[in-house]
Amino acid sequence: MRSRNENGRLRQKRSDTHVGTIEQEYKVDFGVRSDMELGTLLKKDGAQSLSDLIKDKHK
Repeated sequence: MRSRNENGRLRQKRSDTHVGTIEQEYKVDFGVRSDMELGTLLKKDGAQSLSDLIKDKHK
């Protein structure tokens, strides 16, 4: 899980994090190459955040 900053909000995941790492950590499959970067996936799917991507996958 992501840690929180001083005001209690979750820290943003770095955009250069590999999707494969996220898929393992959150037990989701985005259907893309595991070496794709999070920033690229966010742009491709038009999502604002990792949370949006994960919520979308669990629908």
